[in-house]
Amino acid sequence: MRFLLLIYNEEVNGCTGTPELFEEMGAFNAELIAEGVREAGEALEPIVTARTIRVRGDRVSSTDGPFAETKEQLGGFYMLDCVDMDETCVYAARLPAARFGSIEVRPIMEISFDS
Repeated sequence: MRFLLLIYNEEVNGCTGTPELFEEMGAFNAELIAEGVREAGEALEPIVTARTIRVRGDRVSSTDGPFAETKEQLGGFYMLDCVDMDETCVYAARLPAARFGSIEVRPIMEISFDS
């Protein structure tokens, strides 16, 4: 099964991490690759670069920044292919960013768009 690990943390002055954290995340990433579970993973630019789009009827609106008003923002993600939620949560707990933020674990809904 595929799962997303959504990494949330509090941005401070637009910065989402320290050099030491990025080094730890690189090591974690290498472990995921070596263990054969990593499908994808990326860090996101700070929230000041985000834009939220909404469509209501014929009206399209665009707002600078993220949708939610919260202290923690989505900072990045990993997509893993694991046996089940329990195995995925073990990886989530190993993620260095879990020490100061939160990791949301979500199963990916497998939908076929082939007709």
